[in-house]
Amino acid sequence: MGTEGARALLERAGRLTLQTGNLLNWGCLRKKCPSTPGEEVRDCIQKTLTEWSSKIGQDLNQETLEVLECTVAQAIEKINPEERDELKVSAKLFIVGSNSPSIRDAVDLACSALGVAQLDSVIIAPPPIEDGTNLSLAYLQPYWQELENLVQNKKIVAIGTSDLDKTLLEQLYLWAQVKPSSNQVNLASCCVMPPDLTAFAKERDIQLLTHNDPKELLCEASFQEVLQESIQNVKASEWIPLWLLRYSVIVKSRGIIKSKGYIMQAKRNAS
Repeated sequence: MGTEGARALLERAGRLTLQTGNLLNWGCLRKKCPSTPGEEVRDCIQKTLTEWSSKIGQDLNQETLEVLECTVAQAIEKINPEERDELKVSAKLFIVGSNSPSIRDAVDLACSALGVAQLDSVIIAPPPIEDGTNLSLAYLQPYWQELENLVQNKKIVAIGTSDLDKTLLEQLYLWAQVKPSSNQVNLASCCVMPPDLTAFAKERDIQLLTHNDPKELLCEASFQEVLQESIQNVKASEWIPLWLLRYSVIVKSRGIIKSKGYIMQAKRNAS
């Protein structure tokens, strides 16, 4: 009954929130060869959807949820408040649809999932832009302002960017009230850090980090494909991902990852 029940719930809901829980609790992932970030996301979403749908009961006649919570209960792991000071909780947020208020939803859900009051750092990946359009300060500003509000409200300690060149990073730094503390550089696009970017970051005390995430970690077509594979006969084309957040919890003194997971939200565009 699980798949039928899950499909019925998805046909009534307006939004879907999916949480993988701590991936380090997933024995099957530990045995797998390291995959690309994109493959990891697909695998995690598919396993979460499959596990969740298998546990849906039959008595659904009266149940209509506007926001559907899709989680693997045994993988959810909140942080012990007594250990909080020993841990660094960081996140990278990928906006899939161009919608800056999604940032608040993502941070609130991450704090709730982990049982913390604030995240130590959040890096935002530039939201998708149309082909032939260059990323500009004007395009980034509403997203950065949303992050600044969360810093001012003590939901985030430090905020950073991803894939900005020296010119754009400098423009953002000069304009922003809350300055970027870090900027990620994709080593697939440059084997050596650009000297002008390195010099500017050093001058302004901005940490340069590296990453290997693709430009689109989860696109609309990929999410719909995973949804279709996980839940038979679901109207996958109605569902559009809004954002994806990847978090990690690191033990400060030892530099080891204690917890890692994904949280995402999608909305249904019913015809």
